[in-house]
Order: sequence, then C-alpha cells, then structure tokens
Amino acid sequence: MADGTRRVRLIGVGPGDPEQVTLEAVRAMREVRFFVVSDKSPRGGMPDPLVNARERLLDRHLEASPVIVRVEDPERDRHPDRTASADDYAAVVASWHAARAEAFEQALLDNEGDAGFLVWGDPAFYDSTIRVVEQVRARGNVAFEIDVVPGISSLQLLAARHAIMLHEVGEPLHVTTGRRLREAVEAGQRNILVMLNREIDVAGLEDWQIWWGGNLGTPSEELVSGRVGDVLDRIAQARERARAAAGWVMDVYLVRGAAPSREARP
Repeated sequence: MADGTRRVRLIGVGPGDPEQVTLEAVRAMREVRFFVVSDKSPRGGMPDPLVNARERLLDRHLEASPVIVRVEDPERDRHPDRTASADDYAAVVASWHAARAEAFEQALLDNEGDAGFLVWGDPAFYDSTIRVVEQVRARGNVAFEIDVVPGISSLQLLAARHAIMLHEVGEPLHVTTGRRLREAVEAGQRNILVMLNREIDVAGLEDWQIWWGGNLGTPSEELVSGRVGDVLDRIAQARERARAAAGWVMDVYLVRGAAPSREARP
C-alpha cells in the first residue's frame, strides 16, 4: 500500500482452471513477496495434491519462481460422534480455526513483506481463510491490512457447465451445506445450491432435478444432471472417478423441486 503498511492478500483463484484466474488476481500474485500454503499431507505420506495444484497455478502465472511457505494444516476433528449437533460442529471448527490462526501467525512472523493466500473459488463462499486471518490480526502480534481479491466460484462454474440459470424467474436461491440440506428443504426452499459434501444425501428428493459437478475446472472434472432418483448411481460413480484421478473430490450441486401449485385466480 502507498503508506507502506504490510498487506495480507487473500486471492480467489477459481475452482482450479488456470484460465479462470482473473487479471486482478494475477496482478495480486505478482505483487506479494511470498505465499502461505496450508499443507494437509500426512507426515511421511503422499504430497498434498492441493498444494501441488497451487504450485502449478503459480508457475503458470508468475514470471519468477514463487516463494512458498508451507504450513502444516492442523488436523480437524471429523468424528461423527463429536460433530453431530450444530453446537458440537461449531466448537470443532472454532478449535480448528484457532490452531490455523496460530500457524498462519508464525508464518507471517518468520517472513517479511506482503503475503498471499491462494483461496479456491471465491474467498466469500464457504472458506475459512478470511476468518482465520482476521483472528491472526486480532491477536495483535503482527500488524497488517487485509486485501481480498474475488475469484470465480464453483457455483458460477456449475451453472456455466450445465448452461442453466440457478433459479427460476423471480425466485430466491438458497446456498447451504450438505449437512443442512434437509433443513432448507423443510423450510420450503426449492432452488438449493449445496456445497461441502462428505456424501450426497438427497433421500426423499427423488423427483427433484439435480445438476451436479465434481472437481470443476480441473482435468478430473465430472458432470451429471437429471432426475435425482435416476442419476444417483451415476453421481456416485463420477465422484469415485474424480477422487481416483485427483486424489480428492470437491463437489457442488443444485437441486430444484417442482413449482408449488397455485390456485386459479378469478
């Protein structure tokens, strides 16, 4: 920044295709001194494929070799018995965020200059990086300004790949997580975008329509659409293909129920 204040730049880089990185994001990547990258690979295990994907993206868009600071990502408790209720889930996520904040803070203390975090999709949609970096700043041990660069979201790419509108004329669009899909259906939502899916649980929605995408914007991209009851097996097979090809699967889908019947007006 003009006054010399250190910046932490959270750069949305899209779902995975280097061609979908915006010009603003490329400029931001070229202006930071180093990149902080969370590494989920187990000790002595296989490399984290998402770290490798970030490195390939940087190699594509930077003229010089990037400085990458790998931070071991704290393990998050995913045991069903400890994340069953909303309160338990929130507590587990809060603990994970606090551990991440401590790790990110150390990376910033150990390295000088502006830092970049590459965020999949758009930083505003179901990503913890903004919250965690805000926690780092609130701790008061390292001073910086936060700069967020938006990116193409998997929500947008899902619609583009299937050539659809995400909602009907004049109707709302509800965005939620897989664990809260049932709540949205019971509340009467009928255009529902679902992210963060450990599994595809759409029991009772067999007559709804679904547009599903896995690993969008990557070489392992998969697409399925149709009546829910007709395509569930195809989605399960596509998820496994994506996981086998990439080592991970991140998916998003839209489900749409039939329009409610309306009484004829006089």
